[in-house]
Amino acid sequence: MGKHQRDLDNFVTPLPGGLAHLDLAVEGVRCAGCMAKIEKGLGEVPGIERARLNFSSKRLAVDWRAGEVAPGDILDRLEALGFSAYPFDPGARREAEAEESRRLLKAVAVSGFAAANIMLLSVSVWSGNATDIEPETRDLFHWVSALIAIPTVGYAGQTFFRSAAAALKAGRVNMDVPISIGVILALSLSLFETFTGGRHAYFDAATMLLFFLLIGRWLDVDMRRRTRAQAENLAALKGESALQLLPDGEMRRVPLSALAAGDRVLVAAGDRISVDGTVESGRSEFDRSLVTGETAYEEVAEGGQVHAGTLNIGGALVVRVTAASEGTLLDEVNGLLEKAEAARSSRLALADRAAKLYAPMVHSTAALTFLGWMLAGAGWQEALTTAIAVLIITCPCALALAVPAVQVVASGLMFRAGVLLNDGSAIERLADVTTVVFDKTGTLTLPSPALVEGQDIPGEIIQRAARLARSSRHPLAEALQPLYQGEPFAGAREHRGQGVEATLADVTMRLGSATFCGVPQPEVEHVADGGHSIVWYREGDGPAWPIRIGQTLRPDAVETIEALKDRGLRVVVLSGDRHAAVSAVADELEIDTYFAGLTPTEKVGLLDDMKRSGQHVLMVGDGLNDAPALAAAHVSMSPVSAVHLSQAAADAIFLGDRLVPVLRALRISGIARRAMSQNLAFSALYNVFAIPVAVAGFVTPLLAAVAMSLSSITVTLNALRLRYAARKV
Repeated sequence: MGKHQRDLDNFVTPLPGGLAHLDLAVEGVRCAGCMAKIEKGLGEVPGIERARLNFSSKRLAVDWRAGEVAPGDILDRLEALGFSAYPFDPGARREAEAEESRRLLKAVAVSGFAAANIMLLSVSVWSGNATDIEPETRDLFHWVSALIAIPTVGYAGQTFFRSAAAALKAGRVNMDVPISIGVILALSLSLFETFTGGRHAYFDAATMLLFFLLIGRWLDVDMRRRTRAQAENLAALKGESALQLLPDGEMRRVPLSALAAGDRVLVAAGDRISVDGTVESGRSEFDRSLVTGETAYEEVAEGGQVHAGTLNIGGALVVRVTAASEGTLLDEVNGLLEKAEAARSSRLALADRAAKLYAPMVHSTAALTFLGWMLAGAGWQEALTTAIAVLIITCPCALALAVPAVQVVASGLMFRAGVLLNDGSAIERLADVTTVVFDKTGTLTLPSPALVEGQDIPGEIIQRAARLARSSRHPLAEALQPLYQGEPFAGAREHRGQGVEATLADVTMRLGSATFCGVPQPEVEHVADGGHSIVWYREGDGPAWPIRIGQTLRPDAVETIEALKDRGLRVVVLSGDRHAAVSAVADELEIDTYFAGLTPTEKVGLLDDMKRSGQHVLMVGDGLNDAPALAAAHVSMSPVSAVHLSQAAADAIFLGDRLVPVLRALRISGIARRAMSQNLAFSALYNVFAIPVAVAGFVTPLLAAVAMSLSSITVTLNALRLRYAARKV
């Protein structure tokens, strides 16, 4: 058993088939190369079946054959690869990311302050070397610069030094290795020049290099810190406890982990059920919209099946548990979500793909430069100075800033357009979209039901029904309440699970179910619901009025769908709702392709089919049943009214009741992607022209630092240009 075996057994989850599962938080992951190194390294260990690292959250999921691998062996293997790990805790992880962001910001401030002051001293030395500076004065300025630079490099460079040391210890190379070598060599050569009274020192180059690199690193970390793709966030839908009915008739509240199949629980009206089970006694209605997408309330009686996450609308129920903390519908959705997240984490971002080629090229170029100058007869000092200049001038400041700078500006533009980003890389993926897939309930439609327009019901009848509805807490009654702004009927009584009634001038008014209003079954069957929910209203022995309540389209849904089509995008609807309800919305929006009655697994399957056909899908959804599809899609968005799990699975969240933020996000991402590509292209061209000049010895480390800084400023200005380009979209 590995030396790191502590109490890891407490964090291991048994899986079917003799497998075990462990989630770990991994430190030191900097790029896609680190991710590939970890997954490949663990995959080589006999007994480990799967290892997937989520790059955004640094969460590593490992499955292995129980008995063949100990949890401590996994940590030992990670240490051998150059990474430290510990059991994953979402709360601790978020705090660690926030602390890292604060630490990097402090390092940016320290290195920037030091670089500015050393640069002032360097200006005096440069001008003095060109005129008549005294050697003693120059040496004094060099020593003062050294006293500023040494602690600055020691403090501000820790981010790169620790990462580089861990990589070298594991026998690999990452982007921080050439950065560390360049800074340390520049500082060491400058100290040597200072000790020997030389004319040139490059403390300004070392500190300026750190300053610009740290800006890029902080921007990148701060964007990643905002991600909220935590699959554990089920609190909005999953009750963590239940009221258990004991054999002696008493009740007690117990955690879900204490429940087993066969136990009995009480579900009160208005509660969200926390288990899967069979109704043993009672009758009620259930709102399943957030779980399945079904908008019509489902009547449940003795013998009916209920699922965790659904909302009990009517009366109290006694439920016989079939699944509680494990094996519920929510757990099935969570499993699909975890699988989709693992697949998504394996995608390489634009900057990562460029960075993979960087380190080998820089190391080889610097080493060959040093050897070439030595073979040409130059002294070691001149050869080393030239090699340092090559390392500095090719330092990935522009590359490190190319994408994060654009992400920060684009995220600001998105915010003003009503879109909040969970993941900065979503900007790149939004620009690739060829197909937009919408959920129906709560996405194309508003989340709250409302009176369906065009019903042939007298206005005074609707007014009295709405006034009566103000005495009920039923969601369908709440949809009518805005139609009457006055006081409710005095003495109105609500019959739980049936409806509400009041008496006016000896006439009894009733609003509720068909049975409650005394509507004959043939009349009920004669009324087509058209995919809507129906609440009945009746006054005394008069006619019963069927009032249709349904989901209404978002105000700009028609215009937004039309604009998406004008951009050449394919639009599809995937919904768990009934075919009648889905087809009605699809026809109104002129969407030709739609699917109804889908389970979460079926939604993910259809998205996989689209992916295999070469489509890049933007998924827009809001319900629990949409969460796996949101994670599985190429990129995803969720409305602010969505359940927390869907918001966590989505790459972006849009605000308000309108759909236009989806269109704006696609437009902004297009110009942002072009800016990223321009920045990366500039970084490549900069190296193409700068490297030969540096190798030829025409550039000192200081000039290399200035050139590197100018390249960083160029990509930053190009990113800021987005603010003006976005006005045209």
